[in-house]
Amino acid sequence: MDLAHQATIVSRIHDTLAEKTGKRLKVKANLGRSKIIECEGVLTQAHPQLFIMEVERKRGRITRQSYQYVDILTGTVELMHVENGEPLFPALMEN
Repeated sequence: MDLAHQATIVSRIHDTLAEKTGKRLKVKANLGRSKIIECEGVLTQAHPQLFIMEVERKRGRITRQSYQYVDILTGTVELMHVENGEPLFPALMEN
């Protein structure tokens, strides 16, 4: 996949997430060394290079997590709908 094609995909990911701002999503992130986190949160912001989610932790504590769009492109981060568990970007999962 060439660089121009990757940039187009990242732009589409950004546009999709910008539309989902304020929505509740599931996140599955591979942090390396066999550490995978799964959580639910609200997409609060979609910046040009990254997006920010507010995630509820133990005892009602809320943390902010940021991820890059490239993480979705590479499969390090997966986003899913809370209601049905369907992937938000299924076409990227197939590649």
